[in-house]
Amino acid sequence: MLKRFTVSLEDDLLDEFDNYIKLRQYNNRSEAVRDLIRKSLVMQEWEAGKEVIGVISLVYDHHHYQLQERITELQHDFHHHIVSSTHIHMDHDNCLEVIIVRGKAKKIKDLAEKLMAIRGVKDGNLGMSSTGGDLC
Repeated sequence: MLKRFTVSLEDDLLDEFDNYIKLRQYNNRSEAVRDLIRKSLVMQEWEAGKEVIGVISLVYDHHHYQLQERITELQHDFHHHIVSSTHIHMDHDNCLEVIIVRGKAKKIKDLAEKLMAIRGVKDGNLGMSSTGGDLC
């Protein structure tokens, strides 16, 4: 069931919000507000240390000495949090590793930070989502 409520915004803020909506191709303000609320609730769950799910992505040069071995070793250290991982060859030198993870937020963040800090990792990202709550 949908409920309506009113929001008052300054003209400048509303203009920025409308530009945000247009850039992200929302059909209306309500859809954008719902997504922003959901994102905020997911962040709240992560900050509270609840059971969460996420995706860690890493880009690295596979020629870097023992880099793949270090990434694999660290994944084995956190094996109980790893649901799946996929390795993709982007080009002759670069690889993309995508790791789906689940567990307490602190452990997932710890794993992501350790993976991204490995020497030779060019880029890393942790995409966070939630396994709990009524975010649908």
